[in-house]
Amino acid sequence: MTSWHYSKADKETLGRTILPFLPDKIFDVHAHLFSHGHFPTGVPKSFKSFPNSLGLEEYWDFVEWLHPNKRTKAGLFFGLAFQGDREANNAFVAHEVGRAPADFKALGQMIISPNMTAAYIQTQVEAFDFVGLKPYHTMSQTNEATWHAAIGAYFPESHAEIAHDLGLSVTLHIVRDRALADPENQKTIRRYCQTYPNMRLILAHAGRGFNPWHTVEGVGSLRGLDNVWFDTSAVTEAGGFEAIVEAVGYERLIYGTDFPVSHMRGRCVAIGDSFHWLYAESMNVNESHANLEPVLVGVESLRSLGLAFHHLKLSDTQIEAIFYTNADKLFSS
Repeated sequence: MTSWHYSKADKETLGRTILPFLPDKIFDVHAHLFSHGHFPTGVPKSFKSFPNSLGLEEYWDFVEWLHPNKRTKAGLFFGLAFQGDREANNAFVAHEVGRAPADFKALGQMIISPNMTAAYIQTQVEAFDFVGLKPYHTMSQTNEATWHAAIGAYFPESHAEIAHDLGLSVTLHIVRDRALADPENQKTIRRYCQTYPNMRLILAHAGRGFNPWHTVEGVGSLRGLDNVWFDTSAVTEAGGFEAIVEAVGYERLIYGTDFPVSHMRGRCVAIGDSFHWLYAESMNVNESHANLEPVLVGVESLRSLGLAFHHLKLSDTQIEAIFYTNADKLFSS
């Protein structure tokens, strides 16, 4: 059984600071589906609080905590077993997406590892009707810590080429210490996007903007690329969102929850030139100067997005585009 719960603080924060701007239609472009069985050697410690199986039914139930009154109308789903049984996880995602009702637009991406051939990826994409690919740094072909991996170590150029050939989306979580401010990351993203224009690149977590200054400093390097988008998933500081809208336009920002990370309790904060995740279970909530009641990561991310909207003075139509229209156009063309 999950240890998740929907607290009074979650509800009050949602009602006070989020529902006033939350549109009626939401497209969640970053959500993971998986089961504990996809980790044959054991579920990672950070996932142990998650339900044993997270399919579409569980997603719909839990996402109501963030988007009440059935606002979620579409989703882009991929697995989480990057170091587990990826094939089984991919098949699970395809099955769940395939059984979605007609009034819910469900799309799937395939977990890929760098040693997969382009021919194998094409076969799987066509067999399971995937619309995109999901590489991840923990599968990097590198001798160093994967957090320092170059993009090509876990998303090789041959995979960008097959994404171009098949018109696929790619959700890419870049790493390296300075994320989007890293010159090597900038150079690879530009080269891939210019060489393979039919690839639709989604930079997860606002270009890994957990420290907003990295996105502030780096996002301008991607101006002029019309096949790059940024999802909002699990980012809990407003500055990265603001920098993206100011540099490349609100049309390039798309909403994502990072489910089930969205249902952990805590937030990520910028510290110096890096960032740190604060989780409720390891946090000292007995501060002398305040009563701390940590809320869900998904609530923190939505509230930060609302702060960005306030600072940018976005219109209702622009906000609706970030939550739904931009992603709907991306996956309808």
